[in-house]
Amino acid sequence: MSARATGGYDQSSSSSMSALKIYNTLARDKVIFVPVESGKVKMYVCGMTVYDYCHLGHARVMVVFDMVQRWLREQGYQVTYVRNITDIDDKIIRRAVENNETIAQLTNRYIAAMNEDADALGVQRPDHEPRATAYVPHMLSLIGKLEANGLAYQASDGDVNFSVRDFKGYGKLSGKSLDDLRAGERVDVDTAKRDPLDFVLWKSSRDDEPDEVKWPSRWGSGRPGWHIECSAMSCELLGERFDIHGGGQDLQFPHHENEIAQSEGASGHRFVNYWMHNGFVRIDDEKMSKSLGNFFTIREVLQKFDPEVVRFFILRAHYRSPLNYSDVHLDDARAALVRLYTALKDTAPDGQPLDWDEPHAKRFAEAMNDDFNTPMAMACLFDLVTAVNRDHSPSLARQLKALGGVLGLLGRQPQIFLQAGSLSDGLSDEAVHTQIAIRAQAKKDKNFAEADRVRATLLEQGIVLEDKPGGITEWRRA
Repeated sequence: MSARATGGYDQSSSSSMSALKIYNTLARDKVIFVPVESGKVKMYVCGMTVYDYCHLGHARVMVVFDMVQRWLREQGYQVTYVRNITDIDDKIIRRAVENNETIAQLTNRYIAAMNEDADALGVQRPDHEPRATAYVPHMLSLIGKLEANGLAYQASDGDVNFSVRDFKGYGKLSGKSLDDLRAGERVDVDTAKRDPLDFVLWKSSRDDEPDEVKWPSRWGSGRPGWHIECSAMSCELLGERFDIHGGGQDLQFPHHENEIAQSEGASGHRFVNYWMHNGFVRIDDEKMSKSLGNFFTIREVLQKFDPEVVRFFILRAHYRSPLNYSDVHLDDARAALVRLYTALKDTAPDGQPLDWDEPHAKRFAEAMNDDFNTPMAMACLFDLVTAVNRDHSPSLARQLKALGGVLGLLGRQPQIFLQAGSLSDGLSDEAVHTQIAIRAQAKKDKNFAEADRVRATLLEQGIVLEDKPGGITEWRRA
């Protein structure tokens, strides 16, 4: 199989190689991927709302779509990857007011923390990372188009809403009918709306909100609704029709459904060709949820496990499947990664380029082209481990290291990884102080569930905290 000039392989050079298939939520089936523009892929992924530290659900989104864009680039596509930042939101405003700080101070701090977490997990930065606050004029323009098309109206409370029943095809992504939605529990009762299904595009300013979240518009002072943000940013950076839109399964409805309605209602044509949704993260077989108090921040997990182990753990499951988190599963992932690195330590790679004609690489590519089937792709890595340990072949060791690299794994020197270990033998004083600082911030943010969780996690590792008067926390090793 010959490589493209960009370093990927060319599917057209091998008649036996299947084309890339993606499970398209809109089609409810795996379909062959054909980009809007030959050789180029435009992809938008819903990013984080930055009012707190990123949790494991965010880690999965970041790692999964990092894997997707890596594979697309490996195939030779010119990829434009956009992952937005929501830096204006009800939760952000509330948290900033509680902390007596500006919106910018809050969001900048958590954006920096998000980037630290992503970097640790080996997540490459997107080509564009737009912040919602920088695209308010684009949102206002989009709302104006919707109003001109008879799909938006200003209600008696000053809000501008989208008229759901006037958009034909609403519900096509989620498979929900308007009648089902009307009878469902998701619908908020708002007497100012023409219909309970209608959703807000522009929120009229309230007297108790900070001035920094008030923008002028012809509908009066206000700020954008959440859904319009992604429509405006994606269309501005990628065009009114692009290839892939991704995000967590929980965003399928109503967020992505509303994005389709807004974008297609304004343009009059199809918005996105392929919709990808990754599965939920579960904690000991129960859905992770802040409301249930069973979620973990990335930082908490990285205090116990090497970041590459966490990345390996996420990619070991198919992106559409539920991901069940537990220390046992992370320990198993650590042991598996140790096995890969041990093979590379015992047999050094020969340093030649990755050979896509080699049988293991062919099977790896077939797996990745089957809706990014990383579990099957990883099975090829372990088959290579068996062969490397048996034959001590530098060329096979090279294949192992290079194929791991396609997934963002096995990039370190084996001795360094194996000597460091993936599971800490005990927290350093610096690590303890970091966790205490995280707990203090959680208490300041009135996130008492997280504060309690930090205490419990430290206690499990032999660190006892004692809160003293004046907000001082002392600690000792049990």
